[in-house]
Amino acid sequence: MSGCCEDKSFDGVSPDYRRALIAVIAINAVMFFVEMTAGLMSGSQALKADALDFVGDTATYALSLFVIGASLQTRARASLLKGASLAVIAIAVLTMTGLRVLKGAPPEAGTMGAIGLLALLANLTSVFILLRWRDGDSNVRSVWLCSRNDAIGNVGVIAAGGLVAATGAAWPDLVVAALLASLFLKSAAAITIQAIGELKSEQAHQATATETFR
Repeated sequence: MSGCCEDKSFDGVSPDYRRALIAVIAINAVMFFVEMTAGLMSGSQALKADALDFVGDTATYALSLFVIGASLQTRARASLLKGASLAVIAIAVLTMTGLRVLKGAPPEAGTMGAIGLLALLANLTSVFILLRWRDGDSNVRSVWLCSRNDAIGNVGVIAAGGLVAATGAAWPDLVVAALLASLFLKSAAAITIQAIGELKSEQAHQATATETFR
């Protein structure tokens, strides 16, 4: 999931990058259904949080693919939308976690560990596919940041499954869900700040061009 001058950032205009993005979109779409089903069956908030991240990534990666080749302004605005969607997912996860605290029943640790491992393998595959394009404009960088965050989150889910099994308590699952929400918010802020910077840069460039032609 990492932003005119001589030092222009990679903007995604590459057949190889398009193919990589399509592959990662497919991986995320499949894993959303797998992980959400497992989360509902096991009662794991961490799995549900990670599943929401998968579906959010599927939508935002599709948007990234759609705006490749568009103007910097269009791509930056798409990144603002991605940042907002990450923030919404974070709020949804925190809300679900808060409601789960009231119930207090521990999730099924075995399912958490097994599906968490499967999700980790899926996200590591995505990370390696995108590794060549981890730097670029906010549109490209947001894809890298999301994929990287997913892999980190999966490690947390696996660890939470182990702690739930060891303690018989629900709190490790809830803690990981809350940490995932915090990670989503941090990435949303990073993407939004870079996108705003790009919009300001483009506006300044247009203003300069206008003055030059007067």
